[in-house]
Amino acid sequence: MNRRNLLAVTLSALLGAAASVPAHAAEPMKVGFVYIGPVGDAGWTYAHEQGRLEMEKALGGKVKSTFVENVPEGADSERVIRKLAADGNKLIFTTSFGYMNATEKVAKAYPNVVFQHATGFKTSKNMGAYESRLFEGSYLQGIIAGKMTKTNTIGMVGSFPVPEVIRNINAFTLGAQSVNPKIKTKVIWVSSWYDPAKERQAAETLIAQGADVLTQNTDSPATLQVAQEKGKFAFGWDSDMQRFAPKAHLTASTNQWGGYYTEVAKAVMAGTWKTGHVHGGLKEGMVKMSPLNPAVPADAAKLFNDKKAAFAAGTAVPFTGPIKDQSGAIKVAAGQQMPLKDLMSMNFYVQGVEGSIPK
Repeated sequence: MNRRNLLAVTLSALLGAAASVPAHAAEPMKVGFVYIGPVGDAGWTYAHEQGRLEMEKALGGKVKSTFVENVPEGADSERVIRKLAADGNKLIFTTSFGYMNATEKVAKAYPNVVFQHATGFKTSKNMGAYESRLFEGSYLQGIIAGKMTKTNTIGMVGSFPVPEVIRNINAFTLGAQSVNPKIKTKVIWVSSWYDPAKERQAAETLIAQGADVLTQNTDSPATLQVAQEKGKFAFGWDSDMQRFAPKAHLTASTNQWGGYYTEVAKAVMAGTWKTGHVHGGLKEGMVKMSPLNPAVPADAAKLFNDKKAAFAAGTAVPFTGPIKDQSGAIKVAAGQQMPLKDLMSMNFYVQGVEGSIPK
């Protein structure tokens, strides 16, 4: 069985959980996408756009897709989602956490449309949720950061303090601590998914505070560009950003949405779509690490590749105890894995992360 067929089988298994939605015979099926940023952001939205294009290529004339970019979270998103449904889209992907409540509201008004919301936790008869286990990539980045830092201080440019981002901060820290117990992680929040100017300023501040390896949960390559200008290292996020800062870019945790979007569209057309919450990672092909920078030492590369193989095989997971919070309290006992419900609602920093989570 080749990788594409394996991905299709795996995603089909992941997609099941409750009542199905009736098939729609009209061809081509219209599919809508709602994006938080511009398709050229080089990060989160860019990755979703590549997934949309891959879906169109795979399904040919069976689907006709459209997107709306730069949609703010809040009232504007409800208006855009509602218009896509009214315009005849039978499958709508809303691709940012802050679209969750708006998606839920519109889904109730359009019971014959399938809605898929990225990174949220609410589902209903015609609304599913999906996300990638990108925190696997964060942990792997941490391994490299822990081996390459000279200051034992690493940095994260954070967007918003939602569980998705907190998971990535903690996974990055745990990965680094697995090879270097002295690691401390500094975090600067920019209160935006995509704001190159704020991201640049945050990266400069982190470097001024002693961080010499940076990562991000934001969408532009600004953090990488600052790292290269300052002679430091950093990681790409959501897509391969190597071209923006080839000397600084160590690897990237990338989202691969094309296979998933294709399988969902096929299921809706066939009338076999079922609601649920999909969590896909390295094992399912929804997360992929870009090539390592030649500057990564051989011992660090081996640790990285060994752990990546374990995550892909399902024989290891990032959040395995013992894990302590900042106060030293045990959050996950030794040898135990953090339950999915706790991962999805994560609201604490692990030991080694400095500062506090914004309210």
